[in-house]
Amino acid sequence: MKQLTGVDASFLYMESKTNFGHVSGLGIYERPSDDFDPYKAVLARYERIIGHLEPMQRRLVEVPFGLDHPYWVKDQDFDLEYHIRHIGIAPPGAADQLAEQVSRIVGRAMDRTRPLWEVYVMEGLADGRWAMLSKTHHATVDGASGVMLMHLIADHEDGELEPIPWKGEPIPSDAQLLQRTALHLATNPVKGARLQLRLIREFADAAGINGLSDVASKARDGIKALAQQARPDPAASDSESRIRIPITQAPPTPWNKTITAQRRFAMRSTSLANIKALKTASGFTLNDVVMAICAGGLREYLLKHDALPDAPLRAMVPVSIRTGKEEDPWTNRVSAIVADLPTHIEDPLERLRLSHEAMLAGKEQFDLVPAESLVDAAEFASPLVATAAVRLSSRVSNRVNLPANVVISNVPGPREPMYFAGARMNNYIPVSTITDNMGLNITVHSYLDRLDFGLIGARDLVPDLWDMADMHINEIERLFEATGAERVEPEQPPAMRVGDAHTKPQPPRSPVAKEQVAKPASKKKPAKKKGAAKKS
Repeated sequence: MKQLTGVDASFLYMESKTNFGHVSGLGIYERPSDDFDPYKAVLARYERIIGHLEPMQRRLVEVPFGLDHPYWVKDQDFDLEYHIRHIGIAPPGAADQLAEQVSRIVGRAMDRTRPLWEVYVMEGLADGRWAMLSKTHHATVDGASGVMLMHLIADHEDGELEPIPWKGEPIPSDAQLLQRTALHLATNPVKGARLQLRLIREFADAAGINGLSDVASKARDGIKALAQQARPDPAASDSESRIRIPITQAPPTPWNKTITAQRRFAMRSTSLANIKALKTASGFTLNDVVMAICAGGLREYLLKHDALPDAPLRAMVPVSIRTGKEEDPWTNRVSAIVADLPTHIEDPLERLRLSHEAMLAGKEQFDLVPAESLVDAAEFASPLVATAAVRLSSRVSNRVNLPANVVISNVPGPREPMYFAGARMNNYIPVSTITDNMGLNITVHSYLDRLDFGLIGARDLVPDLWDMADMHINEIERLFEATGAERVEPEQPPAMRVGDAHTKPQPPRSPVAKEQVAKPASKKKPAKKKGAAKKS
């Protein structure tokens, strides 16, 4: 039995009927043989290694009345077949059909009475390949620990992981949980005092005792000052000791509104070597280039909709604060940088330069606050207060703009091919999450020689998300023209969508086109299919 940290629990408190705390990843795999059964292979693989996967064994137990953060316990009623599900994509098995299934799956909340993960095996892609969507709650793992989990699940060059036994734990009673809570509050004076004062203040307000309520409020202010003592050295200069965070609102965009539960998902893939060529030609970092691509893609989209603000957009960029020395790897160690996106600039090269400067400024601000202090601060927040704050934010999201417009994340992936149950993974497309007033997320993941873009948005706020994904690829071309860099590889044609097969012929495909997310439907002979698989 293990208690969630404040950061872990925050991804639970943010949830509502329309806001979800899970994140996902979509892997596209080759079939190692014609008789390969993906669903049976996935089920057998997880059955063999589940004893090694602690985050997938445990379920939530919530403290009565939300008085403290929940606990993890190993599930006594674990049902592997509940977590691993089988889906068929209807012909022609195009990219947008796959994406539509993904958007429906991620638009559903997870069952908190079971371990918070699901795996969907999807067959029927146009070229005979298959996909696996892994859906995991952010309270369980962050991006870095999710990569660790992916490596554990994958095949291992040094031999198979031997099954290890594990067993569930009894669910503690409400009385036991309250007893633990009392002990926890007794050993956490700040948290305990805040909870007591909240109860006193609520009692005083209900009874109409103004004096008692005022006393509680003054005491609360004193506790707040006490909790803030872990800030930078007061003797430091004003610029060093002050936490500089954006205090102005981000400009409005079509997706910075209240969201529904429905999602849209779109994906595009590009050559990692080409992005590195832009990096070399410009003299900036790979992440600077990715941020500039996003700035240009969003600018083109907003211009199309006559919605481009005069001020730059602002991006929230997740940052891992792992040191590698954590006692428990299966927890969240993540913070964020807030940086301007120069969407108001017309020149692509200037956008790239300003993206670089914005990230430098964001990192400087981030470095002013010790990462440990940010994580520890979450421990002081009462679950009741945290949940109420999220709900209040949701209610006012259409009237107040938050400090950021969009979440943009760039996740480095493995450079060596990964296999699952003998099947080679060709692409890994990230599928992140959105919230009220932040109805768009762009996550980029590198794998082998590809850079895969996963865009997820609120269904009614970004109805043409595929166009937005294409515009990000358009920006790559603009950057090549602006920098004078030479392409290492030709750009691949877009992955086929359902209408494409009926409205226009497919362009010739490059030798690396097999890395695309989905290919045009065609009646290939078995011999040709085998030959294509061998080339990979």
